[in-house]
Amino acid sequence: MNLKFRNKKITGILAILPEVEINFEEEIDNYTFSKGQSMKLKSIMGYGKRRVVKKGTTVSDLCVFGMNHLFDNGLLKKEDIDAIVLITQSPDYLVPGTSYVIHGRLDLKEDIICMDINQACAGYCVGLNQAFMLLEQDEINKVVVMNADVRSSRVSVNDRSLGPLIGDGAAITIVENDSLNKVINGSWNSNGKGIDSIMIPAGGYKMPSSEETAKPVMDSNGNLRALDHLTMKGDKVFNFVLREVPLMVRKLLNISGIKEDEIDYYIFHQPNKFILKKLADKMGISYNKMPNNVVGNFGNSSSATIPICLAYNLETKLLNQTFLFCLGGFGAGLSWTSLVMTIGKLDFCEIVEHKLEK
Repeated sequence: MNLKFRNKKITGILAILPEVEINFEEEIDNYTFSKGQSMKLKSIMGYGKRRVVKKGTTVSDLCVFGMNHLFDNGLLKKEDIDAIVLITQSPDYLVPGTSYVIHGRLDLKEDIICMDINQACAGYCVGLNQAFMLLEQDEINKVVVMNADVRSSRVSVNDRSLGPLIGDGAAITIVENDSLNKVINGSWNSNGKGIDSIMIPAGGYKMPSSEETAKPVMDSNGNLRALDHLTMKGDKVFNFVLREVPLMVRKLLNISGIKEDEIDYYIFHQPNKFILKKLADKMGISYNKMPNNVVGNFGNSSSATIPICLAYNLETKLLNQTFLFCLGGFGAGLSWTSLVMTIGKLDFCEIVEHKLEK
């Protein structure tokens, strides 16, 4: 589905990283590969460091910490927030929605919209699309989009395909109306027939967690995981990304009337270095225009990887200049989304480290 918006802009991006850092070599003995094979895989996939939360830290903890950072530094006023859109697949509770938990902890006004969206790696563009739609309402002028996940605890420590990749993190993006009549073009696609490609089989109402779902089983690739853990069919996901994402972007650029080389940066979800390099090669895009360095430094934090990538690679530039971006997300669902829009001259763009209150 093609979407079009006008008079909307991003005015600030804050990334929040957990303070715990794990190096790939620290966990190398957990996997069935030999050390030599694991180090070769590290080079190919871009394994390095990843950030994870301390036990008991939740999505609301990361988001509240980030919001208080903005309040305390005069970058955002509570009374100006008209809507909160939270994108997560690791909520604090099944009920209520975590956006309401955040609302209560921040003591925000009652005349406000709180919304939770269950989306994974395509969720940054989904959240921005929802913010643009909300801003069509006359009474809504500022939307806070929060992308956050703490999935590391739902990955088996003996899963050599996902264990070295999955990290935790959050991002806060401020979206507002704009006086300039700039067009934002978007694409949003879904294929529910691929739900088994990326999923946590147990833990919902369909298959409640139990002693049986917690028992680890070795799969054919040497990964030891339980039904309570995140699973991914790597080959199927790889083929899906290489097949659908270039096609989606090509169609969106055609609709936008923009040539590929007119895009300053392609900032895509960061699953691993290998997929991103293959994607860039297939699309004929230089690695400088499509950064792939988030997983090796922070891990794959689902929908938060795009804003983390923006803040990590373009922090200073985005404070002073505007650029034409193609943003793209893809993952569980299956879902794949993209946006072509101008971003820049932001009020803030930074990364902060989450510290637990003592």
